[in-house]
Amino acid sequence: MLSAAARFVGQSALSMLGDTGAIWRLAVAATGRFGRGLARRERIRVRATIDQIVRAGYSSLPLVMLICFLVGMIMALQSAYQLRDLGAIDLVPSLVAISITRELAPLLAAIIVAGRFGSAIAAELATMKVSQEIDALTVMGIDPVSFLVLPRIGALVLSLPCLTIFADVVGIVGGWSISVAAMGIGTHRYMSLAFDALVLQDIFTGLVKAVVFAGIIGLVGCHQGLQTTGGAEEVGRSTTASVVRSIVLIVGADLFVTALFYVRG
Repeated sequence: MLSAAARFVGQSALSMLGDTGAIWRLAVAATGRFGRGLARRERIRVRATIDQIVRAGYSSLPLVMLICFLVGMIMALQSAYQLRDLGAIDLVPSLVAISITRELAPLLAAIIVAGRFGSAIAAELATMKVSQEIDALTVMGIDPVSFLVLPRIGALVLSLPCLTIFADVVGIVGGWSISVAAMGIGTHRYMSLAFDALVLQDIFTGLVKAVVFAGIIGLVGCHQGLQTTGGAEEVGRSTTASVVRSIVLIVGADLFVTALFYVRG
């Protein structure tokens, strides 16, 4: 039984590594298409990109704001539970502000978008692949990467940092609501403590993470969709795999970016 479990873990790890290599090749191809398009001054699919921005960003905004507001409240309660015994309740606003902007806002926004929009990307492209629509585009001389992949990745790279900014604000407001209602910290004092603790690097770190996460979501969703073969069952598997692998890679990238900023100080 242990050997079967070890074999399963090993196969999963190898599969993940193989997919990571394929995703990297797709990233190189997409970057090359984008650079060549700029050099040749080719027309950018602005309307398609805007449509994808609406789906990835605007449609996800209410859920992102709700989740981050609740998480801000939870952070305030959990930190107050520990800091109250130490007589350091005034540290709650700074703890909430820094943890939200540097870590929780970009991470939660990315996971929500991966579940909503990343899965949609995989399902759409997988359906197009199994119904041979992508083959038809190739026959007509239309590059699938330029036509399908670039607008979706571009929309994510533009919309996820904006969602992160909204999540920052709402998360801090969530902590404020608990601090005022349950801890006796006034509005002016809470905001003063929260924003005094923040520096530009805190916000910048969160936005860098958002851009990295956006690229991961777009590339994984497009890769899983474009490699789909078979029928409807494979479409479902590709959709599920896109969400799972996006989240795993997002958490791994989060660790890498956090360590990078920590080493740089």
